[in-house]
Amino acid sequence: MTRKDTKLVEGGRHPREQFGAVNTPVYRASTILFPDTETLLNESQAYTYGRRATPSTRALEEAICDLEGGARTALTPSGLSACTLAILAACSAGDHLLITDSAYGPTRHFVEGTLKRFGIEAEFFAPNIANVEKLFRANTKAVFLESPGSQTFEVQDVPSIAAAARAKNIAVILDNTWATPLFFDAFGKGADLSVLAVTKYIGGHADVNAGAITANAAFTERLVTTHGEIGLTLAGDEAFLALRGLRTMAVRLKRHQETAMALARWLQSRPEVARVLYPALETDPGHAIWKRDFTGASGLFGVVLKPASDKAVAAMLDGLKLFGMGYSWGGYESLIIPARFGRTHKTFKPEGPVLRIHAGLEDVEDLKADLAAGLERLGKTA
Repeated sequence: MTRKDTKLVEGGRHPREQFGAVNTPVYRASTILFPDTETLLNESQAYTYGRRATPSTRALEEAICDLEGGARTALTPSGLSACTLAILAACSAGDHLLITDSAYGPTRHFVEGTLKRFGIEAEFFAPNIANVEKLFRANTKAVFLESPGSQTFEVQDVPSIAAAARAKNIAVILDNTWATPLFFDAFGKGADLSVLAVTKYIGGHADVNAGAITANAAFTERLVTTHGEIGLTLAGDEAFLALRGLRTMAVRLKRHQETAMALARWLQSRPEVARVLYPALETDPGHAIWKRDFTGASGLFGVVLKPASDKAVAAMLDGLKLFGMGYSWGGYESLIIPARFGRTHKTFKPEGPVLRIHAGLEDVEDLKADLAAGLERLGKTA
């Protein structure tokens, strides 16, 4: 069996079909020509229209699908559109959707706004719920998971939730962006649809927006049909950049993990810090499930500060030299932002301000020094 690190390098590559080019070139195409009427009417050739596929997008689909171990992958122009497409592929008007309360903010806004207008009811549940089946209804069609959540980092018991859902013929959608298929086997743990923000670790260079949904055999037709009817597509340039990033993801993730763990342990020792939110830490409430189900941790984690004023937090952040303030994560650069999250269930009550940190590829000692100076400013500001 080919191991995942090898799949990252080999997946989607067909040099002989590309005149020997080791990387699939960028195909920018809308119109695809057919050789004759019969082929046109039957659409009996590999590519029929640029929106449906080009060699560039097909290479990325193939590579991600092979890495995920699914049946079919569809690409979208952003991670959010991947989340929304997965939900629309599983749910219809009149259906009931269960979604973790720790979900990515834009996903939450979609289910509270647009999805509601489409007549699909979304119900949020505590991410650490022990028996999600008690929330199932006759019209429940899907459960949307994100483990760990990208703001508060609760780890969900995906295998247990998936088993309960499968018994009721309920689809399980998993946003697996944090762990990637390298560190969490979505289909092996029971997911029906696995969502990735390709923007993050697959792209890896903060220069591409893209998403991917991979389905098992049972949901392939629904995914492909919904994807085509909505008209989502990914341009060849973005597919090329994502493939470029995919090839080095294993090497980068190893460094992200090492740096994140070093920073997390160091921050635990700081007097300004109440706790660190990182499931790879032995002290984290989700560590036991993480250790059982995951094979690694990414570079994204949270820090709960002891009570401090907004002015003090701003003084800390505004003077940082190596940590940029910006949305997204997964690139080579270190990032830090104040965490903002809307919750329905009151299961997360931080002691003070919460910061979300992405550990980049800089030297860890330089990153510690930058944070140490920031924490000193925090302590000196009323």
